[in-house]
Amino acid sequence: MAAANKYPPADHTSFKCDLMGFREAHSLAKILVKKIKDSGYLPDIIIAIGRGGYVPARLVCDFLLFDDLTTIKIEHYKRAADIQETAKLKFPLSVDIHGKNILVVDDVTDTGKTLSLAVEYLKCLKPAEIKTAVLQHKICSDFVPDYYAKKIVKWRWIVYPWAAYEDLVGFTEKIIADRSLTPKQICNEFDACYSITIKQSDLIEILEDLNERGGIECIDNKENMLWRKANVSK
Repeated sequence: MAAANKYPPADHTSFKCDLMGFREAHSLAKILVKKIKDSGYLPDIIIAIGRGGYVPARLVCDFLLFDDLTTIKIEHYKRAADIQETAKLKFPLSVDIHGKNILVVDDVTDTGKTLSLAVEYLKCLKPAEIKTAVLQHKICSDFVPDYYAKKIVKWRWIVYPWAAYEDLVGFTEKIIADRSLTPKQICNEFDACYSITIKQSDLIEILEDLNERGGIECIDNKENMLWRKANVSK
């Protein structure tokens, strides 16, 4: 049973999530930087992979007292663990890295496709050396980074603080699907499906945001306020 948890679930409507706070992210970044320092590697440029790597890369720069940070954007996962078939480079690098030592930073290795594509792309720009670093490395990843602060053996979706609201919005849409549910029912399913405890007041904010964007609508059945996907027949 434990071995099955090493890999992403086939059912993307129910899986365990871990909510990370900024304090834990800060601590992981310090551990990561110590490993980089201990290795003796001295980057000339740090490249964050957008969007998940923006904050980790900035923390790495902070602890290294390092100024030269830039970014590329690669799209693979969308919100709430929805995965695209292939990783795609959306925004390429805007600086010359020829002959330079590069450190590429992201938040996590999951499938490994994001970092694999990043390294493949950056090699074409002929840097002297490329090293990769993440806060957390899942062992199911096909790509093993040079540096990571923590190894994740049993797979779960990690909700990072810089993407928490976006993920919770996505999970809310998954939970509602084609049904009509009360906020209490939605909160219960957050716990049952994703091991996430969410306050009803926080959920209401999410529901109102989705409503403003036309994604869901509210029905008053005189007993309970029900939420459903917009334009779904009763």
